[in-house]
Amino acid sequence: MAVRDHLSPFLPNHPLVDGAGPATGTGAIASAPWGSAGVLPISWAYVTLMGAEGLLEATRVAILNANYLATRLAPHYPVLYTGQNDTVAHECILDLRPITAETGVTVDDVAKRLIDYGFHAPTMSFPVAGTLMIEATESEAKAELDRFVDAMVAIRAEITAIAEGRVAHDESALHHAPHTAEDLLVTAWDRPYSREEAAYPAPALRAAKYFPPVSRIDGAYGDRNVFCSCPPLVADLD
Repeated sequence: MAVRDHLSPFLPNHPLVDGAGPATGTGAIASAPWGSAGVLPISWAYVTLMGAEGLLEATRVAILNANYLATRLAPHYPVLYTGQNDTVAHECILDLRPITAETGVTVDDVAKRLIDYGFHAPTMSFPVAGTLMIEATESEAKAELDRFVDAMVAIRAEITAIAEGRVAHDESALHHAPHTAEDLLVTAWDRPYSREEAAYPAPALRAAKYFPPVSRIDGAYGDRNVFCSCPPLVADLD
């Protein structure tokens, strides 16, 4: 962390560690000078409870799940960084860069559309920009993996519709995703796709649907212009 001299007195320090901060700092902000004290006990408890056999089995299942996803998704999306026999390790990386170059559909579009299917997006643009890194881990059941694959295949069909010129990217459900209840519950619907296509892209969602509270935002602008959405302090005086 780098600050100007006039802010130095407000940096945290630690009374038991020499050089942990300025001599006139704000004091300790945690019982662990260099980070969260809970990190090591949690890791120790996990390793101890799992044991050698449990850790080995968890690793095997995580690798199996990742390769299951990579195998099923490979016909629809390029898979980056495969090894011997076209296998992956505990994660698979889908390369959307060729799709973006062809159609304009970005990794953000796919990530936001996944919310309409009830999924939080996988890791975006790491370790490679324009990709999705999917880590199924050992905790996901095959039914959940299949549900995710079905969503990604359906999204690929939406991408294909853009590639074939049947719908413009800027007018697509991908570009407008995710769809909130407020987006959908309007008198005049002026988009080329239906409300049903926006909210229920998979039939099972009619029985269990998550509606996101926030629609598409300009993330880059938000990162560069931090502001608080809470009421002003004077509101407490009213």
